[in-house]
Amino acid sequence: MENQNTPPAFPPSQPTFFERLANSVILKLGIILFLVLLLLIPMDSVKDLIRERKNRDQAVSQEITSKWGNKQVVSGPIIGIPYTYSYNVNTTDEKGEIKVEKHVEKDYVFLVSKKLNVKSTVEPTYLKRGIYQTVVYNATVALRGEFDEIDLAKLDLNPEDLAWEKAKVFIGLSDLKGVKAVPKLNMGQAEAEFEVGNTDVSLFEQTMVANVDLSDRSTKNQFEINLDIRGSRNLTVFPTSNETSIIVSGTWDNPSFNGGFLPEDRTISETDFEAHWRIPSFSRKFPQQWKGARGSMYYVTHSEITDADYPAVSIPEPKVSSSGANVQMSTEQDMVQINFLESVNNYQKTTRVAKYGILVVLLTFTSLFFTEVIKKQRVHIVQYVLIGCAMVLFYSLLLALSEHIGFNWGYLTAAVATIMLISSFILGITKDKKIAFVFSGILSAFYIFIFSLMQLQDYSLIVGTIGVFVILALLMRLSTRVNWYQFEKK
Repeated sequence: MENQNTPPAFPPSQPTFFERLANSVILKLGIILFLVLLLLIPMDSVKDLIRERKNRDQAVSQEITSKWGNKQVVSGPIIGIPYTYSYNVNTTDEKGEIKVEKHVEKDYVFLVSKKLNVKSTVEPTYLKRGIYQTVVYNATVALRGEFDEIDLAKLDLNPEDLAWEKAKVFIGLSDLKGVKAVPKLNMGQAEAEFEVGNTDVSLFEQTMVANVDLSDRSTKNQFEINLDIRGSRNLTVFPTSNETSIIVSGTWDNPSFNGGFLPEDRTISETDFEAHWRIPSFSRKFPQQWKGARGSMYYVTHSEITDADYPAVSIPEPKVSSSGANVQMSTEQDMVQINFLESVNNYQKTTRVAKYGILVVLLTFTSLFFTEVIKKQRVHIVQYVLIGCAMVLFYSLLLALSEHIGFNWGYLTAAVATIMLISSFILGITKDKKIAFVFSGILSAFYIFIFSLMQLQDYSLIVGTIGVFVILALLMRLSTRVNWYQFEKK
């Protein structure tokens, strides 16, 4: 017999609209995507910090090189012979009468060498200040060759107008602070020391001049010049001869051959290198001999362009000398340059890693979301925020560590610390060691993948694209195992 006092059973209460909205998977997914976009703000702050530290590194590096010796450009030699010429100018005096005044001016006729052999031995090393360092070097440069006879008939000059006994030999060095010993010129039987040139002739950035006596009115002679210099980052040779042969060897395992000419022969080992150039005069922007043009023969930027974040300095188009001589302005593309900079330094690598930061955060959140759905372990949105902050902090930790222990060890330490922090946090949330272990494996795969991209130069784009494609395919495959409609029914 039924109990008449038993109340009737009521149907289960339906969740309200707000309760269904709060438990909606779609809403949570939207919040996660919004959180990813929100994390772009601290990621930009990290990139600004990397840029600031990189600028500081460049400033300290420039300070070091300004005291040691900057990038060196070796030029010459070129013979210069002064001559005088006269011209008449018509003037009008106070009475209105026309008078003819004779003016006498002084200028130079120039002759480049017929053959030039450049042999240089370079010993690069690191010079440090605090945690910063830059590449400097000691170098010996031997210039040997010969001059041919000057043809004054082509220049429409009278040999009697030339001051042969006051002839000069000009060579160029971009930073005279790097000169360790006074250069000497051996030409024929005579020897002369080079001095800093005056303002009459400025063929190069810094022009040195040696006096030679050509009273026999012949420029055909052999010469020898030895330079003992200091510099930084790169050594550049400006070939001025009709036939130039350049041999550079040094104790550096990763030289970069820039400028407008690649070496014909090169040998690079783990400890040293040697490279050989042979350059004819066909691409030269000045003739074998000319008169009048005493200004600079080339223009170089000396810029520190090492990353895409910094715009390149434009090089002006070559211009004809204002004196009317057929001498055009040369640039770095007319020179031979050996660069001793590191191919990619810590700041460049950290910048490249930071560019993948938002991708790693997105993939990590996606993996965590699938773990939450498949394992039915709820993760609060605040815990997503904390995990995101930990991943952003990874880049600041990487930057700080790489300045002291190098990029590779800094990356390993920062990655291990971040993975352990997030994995232990996941373990505290889910109380499941298996989930924490799987998630640590996922994070490790992401960081190993990014580090591998940093080691690739020419193939980083294709490997990165294929890697992201594979990860997306795995996520798509994983999503097919989830009955997404069950959440709508709930």
